[in-house]
Amino acid sequence: MAQWIDLDTPAGPVRAWRADPSGVPRGGLVVIQEIFGVNAHIRAVAERFAEAGYVVLAPAVFDPVETGVELGYDQSAAARGVELRNAVGFDRASDIVGAAAHRLQSEGLRTGAVGFCWGGSLAFLANTRHGLPAVSYYGARTLPFLGEATRAPIAFHFGRHDGSIPPEAIEQHRQALPNAPIYLYDAGHGFNCDQRADYDPDSAALAWRRTLDFFADTLK
Repeated sequence: MAQWIDLDTPAGPVRAWRADPSGVPRGGLVVIQEIFGVNAHIRAVAERFAEAGYVVLAPAVFDPVETGVELGYDQSAAARGVELRNAVGFDRASDIVGAAAHRLQSEGLRTGAVGFCWGGSLAFLANTRHGLPAVSYYGARTLPFLGEATRAPIAFHFGRHDGSIPPEAIEQHRQALPNAPIYLYDAGHGFNCDQRADYDPDSAALAWRRTLDFFADTLK
């Protein structure tokens, strides 16, 4: 079952897409949106994690600025998403992610975070600021935060041909986090999203298996 719920956060009330598994939960996951909002793709990702056994919340991080944001993936949508991302800011977005995690933890669930694009960088902050095991998919804005100490296991997925994350940026991740799994795929940015031109089903499938294995281990 999946539905919108209301979530109280330090940034004010926001909506969150909640997806529940059919059986006993394996844990909780906060799924963190791209700059395109909690659109059909992010809701589908949340529901897929629920099918894998997790109680999932995907908070609508843009709600403090604009509610109901569901953008596509063309150039104009990307420009609007950047405007909204900048208006919300990392600190407020991180507070919202933390509130979603707290809701799941209050239900007795060991909880992690997984984020995509901008959400990939927020997943890193979910680890350093909220202590959550986290998986970051192609987070292009993490470099300024690499000095923050990790507080739980973390893993990264990057596309080898991602123009927004050059090889030297990936190397900085390796140097700052020598014990973190950092996976490279023969793909571009957004390779997990089947609505993007850079979607790569083989890379997406492998990253998905690795992500499920990561949470099976860290949330057991």
